[in-house]
Parts: sequence; C-alpha cells; structure tokens
Amino acid sequence: MLSSLSPSIAKVLEEAGGQWGVYVEDLQTGEQLAFNQDERFYAASVIKVPIMTAVFSEVYAGKFALDTKIALRSEDQVGGAGILQHMTPGSEWTVQDLVTLMIIQSDNTATNILIDLVGRDAIRAAMQATEMTNSRFYNKLMIVPAQVEGYNEVTAADLGNHLRYLATGKVISYDSCERMIAILKQQQHRDRIPHHFPYPGGDVIGSLPRWEFANKTGSVTKITHDMGILYIGSRAVTICVLNKGLEQRPAVQAIAKIGKLVFDLYDDNEK
Repeated sequence: MLSSLSPSIAKVLEEAGGQWGVYVEDLQTGEQLAFNQDERFYAASVIKVPIMTAVFSEVYAGKFALDTKIALRSEDQVGGAGILQHMTPGSEWTVQDLVTLMIIQSDNTATNILIDLVGRDAIRAAMQATEMTNSRFYNKLMIVPAQVEGYNEVTAADLGNHLRYLATGKVISYDSCERMIAILKQQQHRDRIPHHFPYPGGDVIGSLPRWEFANKTGSVTKITHDMGILYIGSRAVTICVLNKGLEQRPAVQAIAKIGKLVFDLYDDNEK
C-alpha cells in the first residue's frame, strides 16, 4: 500500500530541492517507504523526543518523580522557542511541566534543564534502547561550546525506530509510552506534516476524532523537520521527514504535501 506513494513523494522531493530523509512505516503491517533514511541531519528540536524518553526512563527507575519540582535559574534561560526564557528565576516547575513545555512548545530552556537533570549518558542510553544506531547526542540547545565534541544528529529511520518503540509500548513501560504519546498529541506546532489534513472533529459533540497526530517539529536555519505518529481509523503510521538546504517556507510546503499524500492514502482505505 505504501509503495504506491513512492513516485508521488519522489516528485515532491525533486521539485522542492535540498536534501531529504524520509521514513514512513505502517505499524500494523510493517511496510516501509524510505528515501535516504540513513543520512544524518542536524537534529534541531526533534532530539527532544529521545530526551523525553530518557526523562521517563529515569522516572521509572525512581531517580525522581514527574511531580518533582525544579527551580528555574537565570543561567538556564536561553533564547529560541518557549516561555521559560521569559519567566521569573526562582519559580518552580514540575518535571511533567518541563517535559510538556519541551515537547508542545519546543521550549529550549525546559530542554536544557532536563538535560542537566538526566545527563547525557541517560539520553544516549534511551537512543540506544530504541535502535537509534546512526544518531548522536552531544550538546544542550542554543548553547554550543567553544570546543565542540560533536553535533546532535539524527536519521529519518532512527526517528521512525524510536516512534515505533513508543507506539508499541516496547521501551520503559506501557504506561510510560502511553503518557509520552499523550504529550506528543498536544503538540502546538502543526504547520508541517498535518498542515493540509481536514478538521479532525465530528459533527456530534463527544465523537471520536477523525485523526490524531503525535508529533515533534524541529527548525534552525535551512533545517526543517517533522516526525510523528498518525492515528487514523484503526491504523497507525509513523512519518519522519527531515530536510536541509532549503529556506523554511518551501521546506514546510513540501513536508505538508508529503503528509497529505500519506493521510489521503489511509483515509481512503478506511472509508
């Protein structure tokens, strides 16, 4: 079924230009569709998903709790996305709050606090446990040391592997995976893969949504990513699209076209 999209997606990528990594997987059948799926890209904010997994792993191990409170320090506050850079130093935030802000608003300050909380080794262990074998984690966000050990890098296939572990409850615990996906479903950045999806709500109050999307975006100059799990009818599909070399607007437009191609294929199949 997915293979039927190969020519259409190839055309979108060719017309857009730039370099792409694409990985799509039907979680029921195991069928995959991929383009340059093992090429490494600068991770930007999609690295925040394995960071979330590392946090939940440490919670499960009893190192701290989701309701553990952490005081915001002025030295934690960095620019880019998020609200914590504007909040009062000394204010306290639970680990649950920090994870939620990191994912749904892509808050960089929250991310760096969590990196300090769990440590780099825990993040690397979470990546290893979910078969992110070609990806790398080194640095906090918005803070690049003078002596760079390496850059945070990911591949589309590795992100797909990570999402598969979450969606099937195969890392940490079933409950942990359920909680993480629930956070991803609250994502506020929906301008890429789901941009052209129809309104999910039904005509009757309380009816099940037509679709849900649990995702995380990432962007820096000429780097534009989106990754997520599309739930539509009885089906679940991971979609991971990475780009480098394009300005954000054309990259976003191309990612949205790919998202709509996958959506239409499964929406038609559910009718």
